[in-house]
Order: sequence, then C-alpha cells, then structure tokens
Amino acid sequence: MELVVLSGKGGTGKTTIATSLSELVGDVIRIDCDVDAPNFYMFYKGKDIEKNKFLGSKKAIIDEALCVQCGKCESVCKFDAIEDFKINSFLCEGCGACTLVCPQKAIKLDDEKTADTFITELDNGILSRAEMEIGSDGSGKLISYLRKNGKKFNKDEKLTIVDGSPGIGCSVISSVTGSDAALIVTEPTKSGLEDLMRVVELCEHFGVFTMVCINKFDINEDMSKKIEDFIREKKLSLVGKIPYDDVVMKSINELKPIINYPDSIACKAIKEMWSNIKRIF
Repeated sequence: MELVVLSGKGGTGKTTIATSLSELVGDVIRIDCDVDAPNFYMFYKGKDIEKNKFLGSKKAIIDEALCVQCGKCESVCKFDAIEDFKINSFLCEGCGACTLVCPQKAIKLDDEKTADTFITELDNGILSRAEMEIGSDGSGKLISYLRKNGKKFNKDEKLTIVDGSPGIGCSVISSVTGSDAALIVTEPTKSGLEDLMRVVELCEHFGVFTMVCINKFDINEDMSKKIEDFIREKKLSLVGKIPYDDVVMKSINELKPIINYPDSIACKAIKEMWSNIKRIF
C-alpha cells in the first residue's frame, strides 16, 4: 500500500506529518518527492547505499568548428536561448528546433544531469530521495524514478509513505498517480481552503482515495468549520485536527520528528489521526 501526503502549498506541515506517520509505522519505505525543497532526510541519520545520476533533460550544444553563423538557430528559438551563436543553458528547453534548421548539422542535443538520486538506509527502512542541480526543474520523470527506485527495496510489501510536492503541478501528478490513498494537509485560512479544493479535484481526477487533515485548526476555528463543511460536501474523510503547538517548532529546529515529544499536544493528535487512518485505509 502507498500513502502520499500532499498540500496545496508549502509550509502547511506536510513533511511534519509525513515524518510522524513514518515513525508511528516504523519499518516503512519513505520517498521524498518534494524534490524542489527536499527535507525528509534531515530528520534521519542514515547511510547512502546507492547514488545515481539522473539525466532528466537535454540541452543544445553548438559545435563552433562547424557553425557558419547563419543565424537560423537564433531565429527559430522560442526561448531566446541563443544569442551571438552561443547557447544559454539556463534558457534552453531542449526542444531540438535549432538542430532541425541548422544547415551544417552543427547543433546537437546532449543529455543533461538534473539531479543525483540516493537510496539512504535508515534504522527502520529506506529513504528514496534526490538532490537537484542548481537551476534544474523538478520533473515528473524524476518523481516517477524516485518512486520506482524506492519500491524495488519493498520486497516484504511494507507501507510506502510519500512526501509529495506541494501544489497541483506535474510533480504532484507524478506523486499521486498509482498511489492507494492521499492525505491532504491543509490549514485554516481562506487560501488554505482554496488550495485544498484544487488538490482534492486533482485526486478525484485520478481516482485516489482522499483523506484530509487540518493542521493548526484552532488558530481560526471559523475557517476550520468552513473546511469541515467542504469535506462533508465532498464526502471525504476528515482523519485529523491538529492543534497549534510550539513544540512543533522545537522539533523542527532540533530535526526530530514531533512523535519524539510524547507530551506534545500535536503528537497526541497525530497518533489519534494515525488510528483513524488505519481504520479506513
């Protein structure tokens, strides 16, 4: 079974929830699909047992020895990546249009490394993650690879917990597709409700069973009620309401999952939420 933890935007507590659930389960497969801002690994001490280069895109390269400076490549480039017969690799999208119009065949597309991928062995399970190259984009292909790379270590059919990307973009779609269930972490603000609506629509489109958790629900109980009304209207499962807790910030600063602070009210609420998840998932 695979559970993906999502949010409409960053900063709602998605990774805090994902690490907490991982600790409660114990021996799980952890996959950090939030590749633009990966921080799942920071809460664990482990050993990297596998490292690979991920070639996620292509970039155009001009062979100056063959180039006759006709300018056709610059005129056809829709991304303004070619100027003075040189290619700006940060602007090049690897579309290949320049290679088609070049009469001298002086331009070719080369594979570009966009990330290093890792399998990190932990005390209880493994973590599949990536470190992006500067200026690279977190693609759906990379997300799919991380999930596949983690699953090859899941020979005992353990639970897989995915820390998904925030939002509803390509990387989120790659995080969601094929998952058994999604847990959306939202917060009681107007924008939080709007973000929740978009992520729910995405999960519905892909037919993924959806649960919702309201984090810091007590900082705006009127908005929390509106979120609960939406959840009832959509016939979703509200599995957790986590109160605001200063100890959460302490756990983040100390890089320890909040579950390691048993007197924390957030810890107790997350444990109750996990009990609810197990009943319906």
